[in-house]
Amino acid sequence: MADLQRLEDALKQAGGQVTVAGPADTVDGVPAAAVARPTSADGVAAVLREATAQGLVTVARGAATALDWGAPPERVDLILDTTGLHRLVEHGAGDLVVVAEAGLPVAELSETVRAAAQELVVDLPPERLAAGSTVGGALSTGASGPRRLQRGALRDLVLGATVVLADGTTASSGGKVVKNVAGYDLAKLLTGAYGTLGVVVRAAFRLHPARPDRAYAVATGRLADVAARARDVVASQLAPAAVEIDRPAGSDVAEVAVLIEGTGSAVGQRAAAVAELLGGRVQAEAPRWWAALPGAGVSTGSTGGGGTCAKATATLTGVAGLLAAARDAEQRYGVGVALRGSAAGVLHALVTGTPEATAAAVGHLRGAATHPRDGTVTVLRASREVRAELDAWGPVGGLDLMRAVKRQLDPGRNLAPGRFVGGI
Repeated sequence: MADLQRLEDALKQAGGQVTVAGPADTVDGVPAAAVARPTSADGVAAVLREATAQGLVTVARGAATALDWGAPPERVDLILDTTGLHRLVEHGAGDLVVVAEAGLPVAELSETVRAAAQELVVDLPPERLAAGSTVGGALSTGASGPRRLQRGALRDLVLGATVVLADGTTASSGGKVVKNVAGYDLAKLLTGAYGTLGVVVRAAFRLHPARPDRAYAVATGRLADVAARARDVVASQLAPAAVEIDRPAGSDVAEVAVLIEGTGSAVGQRAAAVAELLGGRVQAEAPRWWAALPGAGVSTGSTGGGGTCAKATATLTGVAGLLAAARDAEQRYGVGVALRGSAAGVLHALVTGTPEATAAAVGHLRGAATHPRDGTVTVLRASREVRAELDAWGPVGGLDLMRAVKRQLDPGRNLAPGRFVGGI
């Protein structure tokens, strides 16, 4: 049981507060005993040092927009609320670099750099942005969006980070930091690790100049045709910023939308060339579904009903097989499978059906790739009943190495045990 007085005493010098957890303080249905909200990196270190000394399990929380992604932790003694670390540390506009604390909302950071005609190309789902998704949360879940095609995912844009480990040790790696540690690239290592290796308290990112003009080329067709046309656009010399596919549940057709960015009349010319390649049209606005997760705004809660959200990856040529597998799974198992995302191979699926049928459909989608390097399907959000029927992470390569890293950085398994692949 958490000794709140000792946690409060640990925070006295660094600043922050500790409170008894309330009904809303849960992590994917697992209730916490206490919540600590430090206001500095030193405060995070002090809290983790004391929590680990007490043998507590700690889970970091930002705006909680994806706190029910991954797998539920084995238990939660302490929620470490990072929203007290909400400062923009530095914006080196001339160097196209920004340094921010983990609790700063991504939307707020984006607004600040936009004033200098720059942007952090993260493209979080609109629903997460609107709910205040934080820098730390985006890193923890390995966020990426449509424009990763040309400029990479968030992990490709992070230059360095300051991280607090379970025992309270503060370490830094990469650029824009005072001290580097040899060995791991901590910033990239912790990206997508769901808070199981350490708590990011500060991160530096590479920015891009904002491109003022946009146009979209859009076309609709049968699944195999859309996948082939999208693949042609990706491989073309037309430099698309994003190529996205949306396949509604139960449909034999899909829509492909291509974003062209730049300056002046060249944008319209390139968009027209893409539209000709697709056999489609040019429009000024993005489709309604652009960048949003399938079933956005629908939560499964603790009892289900909203569907199961999964992240599906594939090779460029494997996207057609994934689309076909979604339609086949519907016909075999009586489920709905909406599929949406990048034609380059990072998509999200919403599977609706009984827990047993959903598990079978997820297994069928996983079968579209013969090896994890060719594609994976990871369940992000699901009801307890669905989780009981399947492994949320599926086959993963390098699991022994991942477990070794966990033992090195968090030997006592004090940080979100069970949330990540293989029970890490």
